[in-house]
Amino acid sequence: MKLTQAIENLQNKGFLDIHLEDNIDYVEEINKLRKEKNAVILAHYYQRPEIQDIADFVGDSLALAQKAATTDADMIVFAGVHFMAETAKILNPSKKVILPDLKAGCSLADSCPPNDFEAFIKQHPNHVVVSYVNTSAEIKALTDIVCTSSNAEKIINSIPNNQPIIFAPDRNLGAYLMKITGREMLLWDGACLVHEAFSIDKILDLYLQNPDAEIIAHPESQEHILKVAKYIGSTAGLLNYVKTSSAQKFIVATEAGILHKMQKEAPNKTFIAAPANEANCNCSECAYMKLNTLKKLYLCMKYELPDVEIEESLQKKAVKSINRMLEISK
Repeated sequence: MKLTQAIENLQNKGFLDIHLEDNIDYVEEINKLRKEKNAVILAHYYQRPEIQDIADFVGDSLALAQKAATTDADMIVFAGVHFMAETAKILNPSKKVILPDLKAGCSLADSCPPNDFEAFIKQHPNHVVVSYVNTSAEIKALTDIVCTSSNAEKIINSIPNNQPIIFAPDRNLGAYLMKITGREMLLWDGACLVHEAFSIDKILDLYLQNPDAEIIAHPESQEHILKVAKYIGSTAGLLNYVKTSSAQKFIVATEAGILHKMQKEAPNKTFIAAPANEANCNCSECAYMKLNTLKKLYLCMKYELPDVEIEESLQKKAVKSINRMLEISK
């Protein structure tokens, strides 16, 4: 059930007048609800700044999965996209997991349809299947080991050298892993629209204007972007790098939401979002990530909708690949 549908249903039943919610202090009300409902708010680095600021924990996909696996909260409020909330529900089947807007999807997850991927696996038997966390619960159920950009190299290196590997869904991350691990892998042809939108020409022009800057990039970016990067890493890796680097200026090739956290952690440094190919386009921002707002966060906590549900048999299959990742990542 999408958030808008949930609100419409509540309105039709006389439970909610959405117009009465416009003049309230959302931060104050969210803090009250968090305490009353023993809720934890988990947010990804790509969320809007105001959501990052109110969250109990802000992190990348690995850190968020680890936090979700160990929380003692009764309700998990996931300020991120749908696959992240699904992962939290897989790890916590008895807890309520809610998402501000169920329309917050993921272009990378969408690039790997379960039926097509299952057929692909059957065409290549005897392969270990490693899937990026940016996938649906159905893909995780078809996977042997989940990975994130933070632990992908470690996951691949944990697999015996004589064992063939299927890697999905991100072809750019897969190609990067093949380069740094020396492993040949069979890659699924998927990608993230945000990380494929960066313009190498505009980045190099920006660098010419800022020769004192370092170009840093997420490994979901295309190879020609990675070739000019001083540092390549996950969102958490990029954040740690800018805090420790002697450089004072950075051109950042990943979703622009990370710049808020970077500025907070390194207030005296300058951060520039890498430009995209399209003119007058916020292509360095994930439209899905930005669907969540403080108002939606408040409403989903107040009415505990929309909640994420996963069928029990699917949950039991999917959790195995996530648990293997968490075990290897210790």
